[in-house]
Amino acid sequence: MTETRRGRPRTPLLSRESIVDATLRVIDAEGIAAVGMRSVARVLGVDAKSLYNHVDGKDGLLDAVAEQLLAGLVLPPRTGDARHDLRAIAGSFRARALQHPQAAPLVLTRQLSSLEGLAPVNEVLAVLLAAGAEAEEAVHLLRMLLATLIGTLLREVEAAPTFGSDDGDRRGTLAASGLPAVAEVAPHLARFDRQAEFDYTVELAITAVLDRIDLRGAR
Repeated sequence: MTETRRGRPRTPLLSRESIVDATLRVIDAEGIAAVGMRSVARVLGVDAKSLYNHVDGKDGLLDAVAEQLLAGLVLPPRTGDARHDLRAIAGSFRARALQHPQAAPLVLTRQLSSLEGLAPVNEVLAVLLAAGAEAEEAVHLLRMLLATLIGTLLREVEAAPTFGSDDGDRRGTLAASGLPAVAEVAPHLARFDRQAEFDYTVELAITAVLDRIDLRGAR
């Protein structure tokens, strides 16, 4: 005869890690807007109030997810070649962001003061300083590079590319727009290769940064 267990059902063990994993499941399935203490608690099968022992409300959930994603960022070893190193950091950042496209805006836009948030910043600054940038200039260049990287990745994961759909009808519409410049570039404007656009944008930004450092050093 099977013994019947009595008493209240066991509450699943909670940890910051299990809560972050549950939050990611909500984001992957429904997007960031669906995240809340109740939605995450439903995934875990617990009362929403129990989450407050580990995170401080919705903002705490979102910060925890961003920190975990950044903590999983594999930063490449520096080679001493500034162009190669900056390109490799950008590529690693993109690869990590695209592992959870719905959550990517958290990694790209959330202001974090943790070590996880500062690690990629430290790597970029180290490359810029080693390339000859002075401290203040390195900060300006860092911010420009981050703005460029964040912008191109947000476009990739969140927004439709400008006119780019690789659609024959779209090309025809652009060609017949009556706008001379648009019509001239219609075949290219209607096509959008995410990897190619990322590579082009990053390469252009890195070139601008290194040219700026060289220009300053020549004075």
